[in-house]
Amino acid sequence: MNKTKRKIFETSMKLFAEKGYDATSIEEITATVGVAKGTLYYHFSSKEEIFNFLVEEGIKLLQNSVDIKTSKFSNYIDKIKAIILIQIKIVVKYEDIITILLSQFWGNENRNQMCQKHILSYISQIEEIVKEGIEKGEIKKGNPQIIASEIYGLIASSLVYKVRCEEVDVMKLYKEFESTVVEGLKIK
Repeated sequence: MNKTKRKIFETSMKLFAEKGYDATSIEEITATVGVAKGTLYYHFSSKEEIFNFLVEEGIKLLQNSVDIKTSKFSNYIDKIKAIILIQIKIVVKYEDIITILLSQFWGNENRNQMCQKHILSYISQIEEIVKEGIEKGEIKKGNPQIIASEIYGLIASSLVYKVRCEEVDVMKLYKEFESTVVEGLKIK
């Protein structure tokens, strides 16, 4: 991604997260970036295309991080721990993209449905790990879909905690989730 496209990407992400999609205009994006509309349209054909690019890149980052980290573990509880830690780190580092995803999840417009599709795809990724862990007898029996949704829900919990505390100790938050969520998945 070249410097100008990155600046448009980062500025749009910040504006969408702060003001919402509808309240953010192309004019505001170009004024904040300091480029002409033609330059923006050279990189993106519309505000919708910028939004779609943001969501797709955000989910890709999350899914790729999970794939890379979980492939290093053979134990499914360790895989779940890795997912939780990744989610916390992504909330801390990429708060704006998570805010956009969560704020656009509800509704029936195309962008809402796209966010739903991507989030549900990510939850399915977690669900497969949970299902395999249950089948191997490493995770206690339960509904993999519900458990995966609970684990995904830690993103929202982490974001709320970050907003309340402003400064997040990643490992402290991780240890808290580990002692409550992960302990509940272990076979005693």
